[in-house]
Amino acid sequence: MPAADPLGFACGAALGFACDLVLADPRRGHPVAAFGRAAQSVERLLWRDHRGRGALHSLVCAGGATAGAALLARAVRATSASRRGRAADAALTAAATWAVLGGTSLGREARAIGWALAAGDLDVARERLPHLCGRDPQSLDGQQIARAVVESVAENTSDAVVGALVWGALAGVPGLIGFRAVNTLDAMVGHKSPRYHRFGWASARLDDVVGWPGARLTAALTVLAAPDRRGALRVARRDAGRHPSPNAGPVEAAFAGALGVRLGGTLAYAGRVEHRPVLGSGNRPVAVADIERAVRLSRRVSLLALGAAVGARALGSVIGRTVKRSGSGG
Repeated sequence: MPAADPLGFACGAALGFACDLVLADPRRGHPVAAFGRAAQSVERLLWRDHRGRGALHSLVCAGGATAGAALLARAVRATSASRRGRAADAALTAAATWAVLGGTSLGREARAIGWALAAGDLDVARERLPHLCGRDPQSLDGQQIARAVVESVAENTSDAVVGALVWGALAGVPGLIGFRAVNTLDAMVGHKSPRYHRFGWASARLDDVVGWPGARLTAALTVLAAPDRRGALRVARRDAGRHPSPNAGPVEAAFAGALGVRLGGTLAYAGRVEHRPVLGSGNRPVAVADIERAVRLSRRVSLLALGAAVGARALGSVIGRTVKRSGSGG
């Protein structure tokens, strides 16, 4: 772990989390949107229907963002011997945490669709669904939209909150920024469209790697936060491997068990139909009211993840100091 003050990380991460709760994502000027525009500019220069070019795109964009964050964190840490410097270190962590988290915006978008469905306004629900996922909303009825929202809440709890906190605990500000850069690139080019099937391969595989620990922690915390822990654990263990995504599978299966619903099945993406295995077979279909339950579950999981990240950072610092003292004594 970087030689950073664990108290500074704890204060910064908690403050950044609170800022996301209160402020959510701004409509304009968000750092992630700025990164996306920069990545598009790099793509225009590098694009070829080739995996190597896609790997170079990932290296330039994600590697550049991570390296820049590391240099900034190092510069701030160099002044952290003073009280003012430690405050700057915590402020940088808070700003990075706020920038990479998206839990509040996720919940707001999900609830907006849920309210539209509850009001019987299918047109509005279809209009808002692309804010959460890339499915073809015109091919979905109300129940299918509700299922898509619950699945998106589950997956994005890992991608937009827990995974970032995991990498923040492991690598501080560079971990936070690097994880969000990789995840953003995957959303931009990691899908299997004709343009990105080869070019986006590296971004998709890299996202699978960096998302692995966060997805497992999300699944575990979902079971812990579930009203029926046994049911959640049973479905998570039985169905996680059925999903084609190695990271979405554990998370969606855990949410299916925790909420007592069925997820998966037939999906439509821009004219492409996929028939996925059902997660939580034997449970009831998703209802509109389950959207609110999923958002609340996501919030509980996010809070638990914040506590786990802060605790892991503190434990790592204690272990590091112990090892250092043992080495000095030897």
